[in-house]
Amino acid sequence: MAELRHSSSIGNRVTASPRKRDDVTASSSPLVPDSAPNVDDDDDDYRGRYPRDRFRSFCSSHLQPLFPFFFPDESRSHPHKFKISLFLLVVLILSLVFLISSVVHRLNAPYLCKKDGITLQCPPVKEPSSLWENPYSSTTSWKPCAERREGLKSDIPPENATNGYIFIHAEGGLNQQRIAICNAVAVAKIMNATLILPVLKQDQIWKDQTKLEDIFDVDHFINYLKDDVRIVRDIPEWFTDKAELFSSIRRTVKNIPKYASAEFYIDNVLPRVKEKKIMSLKPFVDRLGYDNVPPEINKLRCRVNYHALKFLPEIEQMADQLVSRMRNRTGSSNPFMALHLRFEKGMVGLSFCDFVGTRSEKDLMAAYRKKEWPRRFKDGSHLWALALQKRKEGRCPLEPGEVAVLLRAMGYPKETQIYVASGQVYGGQNRMAPLRNMFPNLVTKEELATKPELDGFRKHVTSLAALDFLVCLKSDVFVMTHGGNFAKLIIGHRRYMGHRLKSIKPDKGLMSKSLGDPYMGWASFVEDVVITHQTRTGLPEETFPNYDLWENPLTNCMCKA
Repeated sequence: MAELRHSSSIGNRVTASPRKRDDVTASSSPLVPDSAPNVDDDDDDYRGRYPRDRFRSFCSSHLQPLFPFFFPDESRSHPHKFKISLFLLVVLILSLVFLISSVVHRLNAPYLCKKDGITLQCPPVKEPSSLWENPYSSTTSWKPCAERREGLKSDIPPENATNGYIFIHAEGGLNQQRIAICNAVAVAKIMNATLILPVLKQDQIWKDQTKLEDIFDVDHFINYLKDDVRIVRDIPEWFTDKAELFSSIRRTVKNIPKYASAEFYIDNVLPRVKEKKIMSLKPFVDRLGYDNVPPEINKLRCRVNYHALKFLPEIEQMADQLVSRMRNRTGSSNPFMALHLRFEKGMVGLSFCDFVGTRSEKDLMAAYRKKEWPRRFKDGSHLWALALQKRKEGRCPLEPGEVAVLLRAMGYPKETQIYVASGQVYGGQNRMAPLRNMFPNLVTKEELATKPELDGFRKHVTSLAALDFLVCLKSDVFVMTHGGNFAKLIIGHRRYMGHRLKSIKPDKGLMSKSLGDPYMGWASFVEDVVITHQTRTGLPEETFPNYDLWENPLTNCMCKA
């Protein structure tokens, strides 16, 4: 862990300079002879006489001219030299006092945080007034405006009058599936096609046989979008061979480029939908762009994400209970932070970054990477340079200990209530120890809820992820530690529904630079962290070409209040 490496560097940094000065002094001091005469040990006369003679000779030749006041005869005969020597002595004494105090100060001044076993000890930081609020929210005047407008007549044609049916598999985890569903609605609108209710596809990581209706309120989904897109629950009855839709190449549109334009679907996909009347689109992750589609299509995607896709009532109710318990853990109402800690084994492996650990841990991670990503791993010889470059650029996940140092520098006290949304942290309790010791009021949903309460959600992994999603969404402060669909959807949702809630996106490049600087002091580090993150609090931002709509829905989905 970066900050732990620094704790051991203070001794080297502070003592190196004095030791160097001692070496130089020893080699050049006239008190040390260049060579000593070769004498026998039993030469008592030499041992008793030579050192005194040599010292007197040194004093006479070197000290007497500089400090004649030590030699009364000389001070009386040369009063002017006496004054100069006295001045030089005072300067020398003051210099020594300043040097000694500087060394003592550097020895006592902590460099970032000290490691005491598995505990990190950071200096205290004054708690700022805007700790739990977005300090610049009053400077903006944006409101959500992608909701369905009442009273408008629908221009959706009857089901048998659309251009055909499209069907998708929503792959990946819950939030990747969510994005795929939003894009599927948008593509159906672009092609004036009927959308068959998407299927949540089981993948190799999640191993979850969950249906859309197991997570989302399907009735609300279809009804809310009835004036935008025609959606049906199942494949039409006239299409008898349903298995063909999943397996037949003739029924599948492949090779859709990432971030494809609306024109691509109209020119390349729509003719096949019209011909076959029903087509499957795959793969379908990130297969629709942002700036190459009409603004109303982007607004429709926001309408799906923020208004049409609602979790089942039992998921919403359980999440509300978790939020209530977080706010009342101390017996009185208090704000809480939600921390999305992305440091699972798969994320650590996929990052190809280097982390502090034992030789055994590093060997096991190398074997894991070679097995899971053999093309990227190759022989592993290039990974060290790659890891250094990625860390320098701020593209490595923050370790739990690094998160602890960052939060303390921002001013969050030891008593802060923190809800952790994460999978199995790589390294287990030892890796979590620095964060948990610095912020002991750190809990997960398993610690907030009873086993019977969560048993009903365990049969679907994505429903447990939905609980984390909702608690993070409703927290007073949300902190992400690495990228991903979960974090960007949370930040985007909080921006859309009320950007007065603070959402912190750490500057990992700054963290890498600061934690890697052996001369960075705690006060300078705190100042850099506070100043840098003043504008990283989740305010709506002006977008630029190809900006991710899910993280910042400002331009297309929000309007001036």
